[in-house]
Amino acid sequence: MNKTELIQKLAKKTGLTQKDSEAAVNAIFNAKPGEGIIAVELDAGRKVTIPGFGVFKTVARKARTGINPKTGQKIQIAAKNYPTFKAGKTLKDRVSK
Repeated sequence: MNKTELIQKLAKKTGLTQKDSEAAVNAIFNAKPGEGIIAVELDAGRKVTIPGFGVFKTVARKARTGINPKTGQKIQIAAKNYPTFKAGKTLKDRVSK
């Protein structure tokens, strides 16, 4: 399913217009700076928990030394934060059937 299909299914299930459904999906999932609710919370270092569905959070990865596979030279890899999602029990149980 892509974003357009998600918007169409949301409109059909809730009775919202396509435009309102698109606004709702964008308000939650938009990744542009300062826009999507989930992304804004992750930027602030907070986690988003949706009971039964899962948890979105940010994980810090420490700086480390790596090896360039082409040259064999050691390189320094900078520390960074990255987003993760962990599925909740209800979602795991439903999908695993």
